[in-house]
Amino acid sequence: MLIDTHCHLTKEYYDDIDKVILENKKAGISKIIVSACDVNEYEEVISYAKKYECVYLSIGIHPEFASKTTKKDLLYLEQVVKSNSKVVAIGEIGLDYHYTKDNKKEQEELFKKQLFLAEKLNLPVVIHSRDAVIDTIRILQEFPSLKGVIHCFSGSKETADIYLKMGYKLGIGGVLTFKNSKLKDVVEQIPLKNIVLETDSPYLTPDPYRGKKNSSKYLPLVLDKLSEIKKIDKEQLMKILIDNTKDVFRM
Repeated sequence: MLIDTHCHLTKEYYDDIDKVILENKKAGISKIIVSACDVNEYEEVISYAKKYECVYLSIGIHPEFASKTTKKDLLYLEQVVKSNSKVVAIGEIGLDYHYTKDNKKEQEELFKKQLFLAEKLNLPVVIHSRDAVIDTIRILQEFPSLKGVIHCFSGSKETADIYLKMGYKLGIGGVLTFKNSKLKDVVEQIPLKNIVLETDSPYLTPDPYRGKKNSSKYLPLVLDKLSEIKKIDKEQLMKILIDNTKDVFRM
């Protein structure tokens, strides 16, 4: 059985949530961690965590909302996390300079406030970092007690080594299956104990379904590719990955 450590499961993306859950089970997905990084999503994903035994949650505020996040939003985030036992992480949180760097200060402030919250509540973090590696590492180094996952990792071996030394695991998904992806070369050099699998569905659908809407049911395709790269039996690999996931999220 597999655990999808990062997906987005809302009606914005999927018409039939029951069908998605059923398809996941048929594909051998035992648990999924749904990431809700917009305060407007919290109530919906909480309802799924209550309804489906297999659904766990990672709750946070994405850096794209940094300029409009209020103190009330942060208090709401804390209240939601404290009152829901199936919340296993704060995230996805971090920095994103892809579209704009004009609000770097607001992004850093929001990031740090959520890292403080994770520290306070003794929870791991799920880190989003896009075109912001140097600042992400600098800020995470200010919180040495925290651990978690670098979501959707696609960086260099040198960057991977920095994160691993800090105690983070790398979230690996559909990009690993892309024909021209350089991630394969990096993953080949990373110890298996430092990897967890994710889909980031509905995004980043693995080959051969690239271009279609992603779903946790496609996670076995990432497993297959990782098994091929690491030259390890899939059953043995699954056991390692589940242990890695439970080590991070204490599920």
